[in-house]
Amino acid sequence: MLTDLTSATRDYWRKLDAVEAAYQSGELSLQAVDAEVKQLMAELGAARRQAFKDFWVTLQVFVGQQREAIAGTAAIMVLTYYWMATIA
Repeated sequence: MLTDLTSATRDYWRKLDAVEAAYQSGELSLQAVDAEVKQLMAELGAARRQAFKDFWVTLQVFVGQQREAIAGTAAIMVLTYYWMATIA
């Protein structure tokens, strides 16, 4: 299943806004804010890495299933380029 990076980013911003509100109201110290922001950044980074891994696996599966079609399309493109380059 693909990671929903947009949702993870929205959650990050929502949590970051909550941390800012807590800091502004005096509920959190500056050190606590720093620790919380580091944790939130680590969570978002993990979500981004997972999304990249999911995309890479999906791309590998697609290329594996469509290898002949991709090779045929690339061959036609190369031949067309060569043909156009020799005419001009």
